[in-house]
Amino acid sequence: MIAAYYPWDWTVFLFVVLALLALSLFVLGILTAYFGSGKSRTVGVILLVLGLAVGIAVVYVTHFTMPSVHLLYNVILGTLFYVLAAVIGAVIGLLIFLGAIMKT
Repeated sequence: MIAAYYPWDWTVFLFVVLALLALSLFVLGILTAYFGSGKSRTVGVILLVLGLAVGIAVVYVTHFTMPSVHLLYNVILGTLFYVLAAVIGAVIGLLIFLGAIMKT
């Protein structure tokens, strides 16, 4: 019999959103810094640094706040929520990227 398990965890959801936000800012910053010109290149570098800063902060905070539990078990049961968090993080990163590019 499967034990009652509630897969929803706000901290994991938040960390996945922030991690994907950092990843998208990092990748889009690299692309903007490489292919941009003038102000766009500067914005790309800022996005790159912001992505690195958010990523390092997420790794640092996650290391101290997430207990070492059965990650595979948690991820399998919470896949739907993690995919939703991934989409939200990527969309936020894309909107920040588009907003920065449209301003330059």
